[in-house]
Amino acid sequence: MGTDTAQYSQQQFIHLVRLAWELRLRGLGAAVELKVKKEPVLLVPRSSAALRVMAVSRKGMWFFTWGRGEGQRVRALAEDAAERVWEVAQ
Repeated sequence: MGTDTAQYSQQQFIHLVRLAWELRLRGLGAAVELKVKKEPVLLVPRSSAALRVMAVSRKGMWFFTWGRGEGQRVRALAEDAAERVWEVAQ
């Protein structure tokens, strides 16, 4: 893994841990999955399958995404980011 790739993955991890903490404050548990040679993902349990949240950077801005649609992402540093993910997980 190159330095740039390692730094990118570390930033993904940091954003996901921050989101997990904010979800925990709202009474929702979550776990960061760190598979080898895969991008980190936040697993948020729900009655169906776990919600898989990823942190991605696009044009210098970080987003949380849980799908491909426009409504399935939020800026990672948005004040309502945890709230949006919490609502989707309900």
